[in-house]
Amino acid sequence: MKFRPCIDLHNGCVKQIVGSSLSDTSTASLQTNFASSHPSSYYAEMYRRDSLTGGHVIMLGPGNEAAASQALAAYPGGLQIGGGITTENAASWLEKGASAVIVTSYVFKDGLIHEDRLTTLAQEIGKDNLVLDLSCRKKGDEYYIVTDRWQNFTEVVVNKESLDYFSAFCCEFLIHAVDVEGKCAGIEAELTEKLGVWTPLPTTYAGGVKNLFDMELILNLGQGKLDATVGSALDIFGGTTMTYAEAVAFHRQHNVS
Repeated sequence: MKFRPCIDLHNGCVKQIVGSSLSDTSTASLQTNFASSHPSSYYAEMYRRDSLTGGHVIMLGPGNEAAASQALAAYPGGLQIGGGITTENAASWLEKGASAVIVTSYVFKDGLIHEDRLTTLAQEIGKDNLVLDLSCRKKGDEYYIVTDRWQNFTEVVVNKESLDYFSAFCCEFLIHAVDVEGKCAGIEAELTEKLGVWTPLPTTYAGGVKNLFDMELILNLGQGKLDATVGSALDIFGGTTMTYAEAVAFHRQHNVS
């Protein structure tokens, strides 16, 4: 199990935000846990020094392209990038140093899967360069993929069948448990356990990680198949329940060469 680091960008600044509070139409409900005084490259260089690969840079809305480019330049080949990725710009982000591009809303639109877009994107950049963000929220007994800053439910359920289907187009999944994301109040255990049973590809779980106990829980419930991202809980993002050094030590403990 790997610790996958993150750099979330909002208005050009590295921030930690309660994801479910982010909206395209209003900032009134935005809940910001942390806003950094350091540039994106500061975090990218930190991750490079500690040999942490497969982390992600997420552009939360417009105005983040310059900061994203700086992060990729500081750690070429070490970070994935997501947020506003389309067939028109995917290749350019790979050329700027992204190890892969992460896609959600471009493929899932109006509640449905745009299979033509998914197929074209996979063909143009190669499935080995494509990560699908299948972040989800629970409705009834099922977890549904959500898009548009996680505000809108699609009709697509996250289950074994859908993960098997999507695995033909990408190399990894990134899955935020949206209802607990950014709250540092514990993981979505039910989703974690199901992903450990269902996923056919490397999968990064994100959402609610508070401390090392939660990391161990992901390791065990996910049957060793899931990696994990930690954001607001970390001291480097203003958190008080887990240090970055602890996360790196956990990573090294479970990834011995």
